[in-house]
Amino acid sequence: MLFQVTHTTSYLYQTPVTYCLNEIRLTPRHLAGQEVRKADIRVHPEPAFMHRRMDYFGNEVTSFEVLEKHGDLEISAESLVSVAPPSLEPAPSVSWDDARRLIERQADAACIEASEFIYSSPYVPGDPQLNEYARPTFVPGRPLLEAVRDLTHRIHTDFKYRPQSTSIDVPLTDVLRNRRGVCQDFAHVMIGALRSQRLAARYVSGYVRPGPNVQGAQASHAWVSVFIPGSGPGGSWMSFDPTNDLIVSDSHVTLAWGRDYGDVTPVKGISLGGGGQSVKVEVYLKPVI
Repeated sequence: MLFQVTHTTSYLYQTPVTYCLNEIRLTPRHLAGQEVRKADIRVHPEPAFMHRRMDYFGNEVTSFEVLEKHGDLEISAESLVSVAPPSLEPAPSVSWDDARRLIERQADAACIEASEFIYSSPYVPGDPQLNEYARPTFVPGRPLLEAVRDLTHRIHTDFKYRPQSTSIDVPLTDVLRNRRGVCQDFAHVMIGALRSQRLAARYVSGYVRPGPNVQGAQASHAWVSVFIPGSGPGGSWMSFDPTNDLIVSDSHVTLAWGRDYGDVTPVKGISLGGGGQSVKVEVYLKPVI
């Protein structure tokens, strides 16, 4: 599937901003099964500089600085991305508790690398409630993929998708108690439940193709990638979308990944002046015929 992606973030300030420094993660990743054919970022007003680098997790980060006084700021990212259908190879049959033991023993280089994703992170702190929520799914000996698929379905069923019902500052315990939120909340709950069982899980940002009953297509989307030991040389990662109760497929475009939302924030920065501000985000993901 070939997609044209446009992601525009607009800021309107109450008073002029005299200076701003920002970093953005809006360039899709080059992956097996995902080819980035074109990627372009434009900023208005014109930045004094624009610098690109790779962060710790291999995501492309673009930094820019605007020195002229401005009352609004627009950041536009346009990409042309080809995404291949998922592999039809048989899924590995490792149980979740065997997977946990392999990661804990750091059985190979892939397990060592994945093990950094079993720990608490700023937006996914360890909490007994997460272990309690996970327990009915992770019964001894259950195949890992079956358990993760069940957890994906439970979150989709138990939590209500409510746009603008939360913000990134809402604690995960509040999301668990209120059972509502947006895609980033669902991803954090799923990651927290998996890590409570000492399984490796990372947060993925990107886009999902709009469709009937598809939630999260109006802005940046989020889902979860789980490490599967023994699937291929050294193991591999497989992704699940709890917001839509899906295994991630060629309807998803991957932007970035990390421990949680804080590692992959699409746009963040500092500014001098401005007073209050309003922010508008527009995302368009459309197949190219």
